Amino acid sequence: MVVSRRKYQANKLDPKKPQNKPGWMPKGACKVVSEFQLKKDIIEVGRRIYNRGYVAANDGNISIRIDENRVLCTPTGVSKGFMTPDMICTVDLDGKVISGTWKPSSELKMHLAVYKAREDVKAVVHAHPPYATAFAVAGYALKEAIMPEVIISLGWVPLTKYGTPSTEEIPEAIMPYLPCHDAFLLENHGALTVGTDVYNALFKMETLEMGAQISLLARLLGGARELSPENVERLMEVRRRLGVSGGHPAMCNLPEGSQASQPGAGVGDEARLKATISEVVKEVLAEQRR
Repeated sequence: MVVSRRKYQANKLDPKKPQNKPGWMPKGACKVVSEFQLKKDIIEVGRRIYNRGYVAANDGNISIRIDENRVLCTPTGVSKGFMTPDMICTVDLDGKVISGTWKPSSELKMHLAVYKAREDVKAVVHAHPPYATAFAVAGYALKEAIMPEVIISLGWVPLTKYGTPSTEEIPEAIMPYLPCHDAFLLENHGALTVGTDVYNALFKMETLEMGAQISLLARLLGGARELSPENVERLMEVRRRLGVSGGHPAMCNLPEGSQASQPGAGVGDEARLKATISEVVKEVLAEQRR
């Protein structure tokens, strides 16, 4: 059964060779990806986030949209590092189980809300990467323009209001930012990334965690030096040339006054964060002198 398609990059054709050669595909054609392969992709991404310490125990959830009304998702109560294909559930956009004997993730509402709101999103990853989650728990968005890779891929990352897991509160908190962003810090909860496929969503999670780690370490060293607006615009031009798809706050058409377009929205007091880091450093140094 055809459930998804991937771009296949064909070599330049030799006009002397027949074009119906077995295995040959024209430039721009798509290679069929089976539902079973997509389940294996979810398992592989689950293994990676578990091995990287982005989730512990049975935390986290992953999903892939396979057509207009069907979604593959991870089961509840299972470690993401030890899944098998039979554990992956198939549900419709209303959350009704179509196939599978395992119960879908308790966070399924969050995934389905994303798919309903953005047709371009084909995969969602939710995890608890330590540095990014530390910012979410402390109440801070990642708004500084300090790393080209983060700027090109994600822009600034908003902090959404806290919501009780498995309820409609988290989807409602994400919605104001969803049109312009592909990565979100969930207050006191973790992080969420969306993408054109499950690996694309995973890579955004990795970029988010790297950005959070570097931001924290730079603050410990006295503060990060932000890139100038001119340099940020050059990076946006690089993104345009590369044809990077997905939501990005610098390329969003929403009005400037809207919540999703404001880097400061949902951000804690910067002076409070600096004071907290300063106190922690002092305590660590004092402990080392003893």
